[in-house]
Amino acid sequence: EVQLVESGGGLVQAGGSLRLSCAASGFTFDDTAIGWFRQAPGKEREGVSCISSSDGNTYYADSVKGRFTISSDNAKNTVYLSMNSLKPEDTAVYYCAADIPGSGSSCLRGYSYGMDYWGKGTLVTVSS
Repeated sequence: EVQLVESGGGLVQAGGSLRLSCAASGFTFDDTAIGWFRQAPGKEREGVSCISSSDGNTYYADSVKGRFTISSDNAKNTVYLSMNSLKPEDTAVYYCAADIPGSGSSCLRGYSYGMDYWGKGTLVTVSS
């Protein structure tokens, strides 16, 4: 059974940092893309970042470029999202999702329609 479990969310002041983790089970990271998406209250879900296991390609939304970094530890089947210089507008529920098998063609453009499995999300709240 494929499972994705996010952790690391919480309350942080503006300018602070958090590192989110997405622990995956039931599959390996071969030929997989893992993406981070977020949904703020009253807003549509948006793609934040994505990483492809096959070639290491990554995607970042313009709003997080230079502040967020996605990384993968294949030995631990875990993908991380390091978030620095957090802003109140980063407040949202953050979800990780997997495209299995897949190159992440949609994920690497910020779209969620190609993602097969989703975690339940972790809440990030950035106070001003």
